[in-house]
Amino acid sequence: MVRPLDHLVIGVPDLAAAGALFEALGFQVGGVNRHPWGTHNRIVQFADETFLELITVGESEKIPEHGDGFFSFGAFVRDALARRPGLSMLVLKSSDASTDAAAFRAAGMGDFEPFDFSRKGRGPKGNQVEVAFSLAFAADPALPEAAFFTCQQHFPRNFWSDAAQGHPNGATGIARVTLVAENPSDHHIFLAAFTGNREMRATSFGIEIEVGNAVIEVTSPQGFAFRYGEIAPAAVTPVFGGIEITASHLRLVSEAALPEMLDYRGGMTLPSRHFGTTLRFVEG
Repeated sequence: MVRPLDHLVIGVPDLAAAGALFEALGFQVGGVNRHPWGTHNRIVQFADETFLELITVGESEKIPEHGDGFFSFGAFVRDALARRPGLSMLVLKSSDASTDAAAFRAAGMGDFEPFDFSRKGRGPKGNQVEVAFSLAFAADPALPEAAFFTCQQHFPRNFWSDAAQGHPNGATGIARVTLVAENPSDHHIFLAAFTGNREMRATSFGIEIEVGNAVIEVTSPQGFAFRYGEIAPAAVTPVFGGIEITASHLRLVSEAALPEMLDYRGGMTLPSRHFGTTLRFVEG
């Protein structure tokens, strides 16, 4: 079974500034949530039931370190931010995190126990509700600067909100996430096992894997420049470089966008200097 895209985790040094940037781009951004292990986040939900998670370190003293059988979400966020801000974690949906963890272990993709947590949130009517999640992590030594996990939601009705998904810029969902690698095909075995989709497409610059309505793309630096109109991020090992967002009317994006947005190949690109990852809007 193919695991659909759930969300993307984007590390930012200043959560308030990141929220203001995304609001200036025409997104509706949720309030601040606090994790018990010291990270804080804000959520941008979409109608296709994917979302962007803007995240930062709030209380560094609460962050546990990685251990045997334990992947520390907070430690990875902290260390990724120390290298560079931007997208560093890709998350797929899970119907059973324990089953996913066992499958990843059997495939030699890390021996991590599922990670369970819950927090309080606000329902559509402003009432306090509980949201709870179980995470199953996978790891590839060839991708040390990227993290991968699945997310099982236990109370999805308390998380998803029609009101939170109405964006002034007309955004409707995540269309693509792009990983930049010198040798894209080197990563097809890991990604096939992680996504559950072994039918990937070869392109002129790399590979593409469908995960629900979205595509995970692994591309060369040249392929990244062709798609996004910007030089690929410089890194020793593969890193996430870009995100494509579908918008019902690019005109609405243009009206909400910052002046330095680039009109490129029928879409609009926000350069990576703003939050560490290139963001591109496409019609959809």
